[in-house]
Amino acid sequence: PQIVASAATKDTRRAIESLTAIAATGAGTVLPGHGAPWTDGVEEAVRRAVERGEH
Repeated sequence: PQIVASAATKDTRRAIESLTAIAATGAGTVLPGHGAPWTDGVEEAVRRAVERGEH
């Protein structure tokens, strides 16, 4: 999991901050716009995206 590249995102910091609201849903499966469903839980997806940060 990762956020959209900073070249294609107006406000990368805000995108990262908004992940907190997504993590709060507690969803078990994440359906990204591209790629296979993520089944390790939304909290883990958000943790990995935040860990990777801007790119």
